[in-house]
Amino acid sequence: MASNENLPPNVIKQLAKELKSLDESPPDGIKVVVNDEDFSQICADIEGPVGTPYENGLFRMKLALSHDFPHSPPKGYFMTKIFHPNVASNGEICVNTLKKDWNPSLGLRHVLSVVRCLLIEPFPESALNEQAGKMLLENYGEYARHARLYTGIHAKPKPKFKTGAISESTTALNVGQTNNETPGAATAMPSSITDIKRVTTTSAQDQPHVVVAATAGSGSVATTTQKREAGLAKVQADKKKVDARKKSLKRL
Repeated sequence: MASNENLPPNVIKQLAKELKSLDESPPDGIKVVVNDEDFSQICADIEGPVGTPYENGLFRMKLALSHDFPHSPPKGYFMTKIFHPNVASNGEICVNTLKKDWNPSLGLRHVLSVVRCLLIEPFPESALNEQAGKMLLENYGEYARHARLYTGIHAKPKPKFKTGAISESTTALNVGQTNNETPGAATAMPSSITDIKRVTTTSAQDQPHVVVAATAGSGSVATTTQKREAGLAKVQADKKKVDARKKSLKRL
């Protein structure tokens, strides 16, 4: 397996500098995946350019550096399956920058940008995928349909984990557990996680307990000690008013 030992120290130093620059200031639509233990395999995630059949796709590719890099060009491969004239069935990329137009002074940033541009403007004249190249020249609509199909199947980005919804659900469950409410009871869990307010009421024995009420339209949860104490004080004040009114009625 290739590793940093296969590259000269001065090349490793230059690559480390370039990779740091790419990580801090990535090119448009390109994110480099850095492996400090092996600079001979440079991986990157490329976003499908807008307005192309590859739009909304995320494509992993790699540059394989030989022991005599940068005097010889790296080899480029798409690790994500893609329908493209200049990409072979094994993922190998055919572009002049990595072949006859290679120059040792070209940096990784330039090479990665050229590969992404290849998704915008393919070159069917030097096709590695003959079917895609012929289709692009003779029937672009059919070519675009095939490319979009491959993109939707193989290059679909992984969904992001929605922490907000989980946190909100967990909060609601904790509220029910804190107040010893029976799971599945009507007041234990609202039908939808919305605005949860804690309100204080009294039972027939005048013992305060807490129930949960749901109101649509908000995602805030009022569970602070101050609000609970304020609610309890209001209930006690209302109770005193009722008792006073009962006494006045008895006198009458």
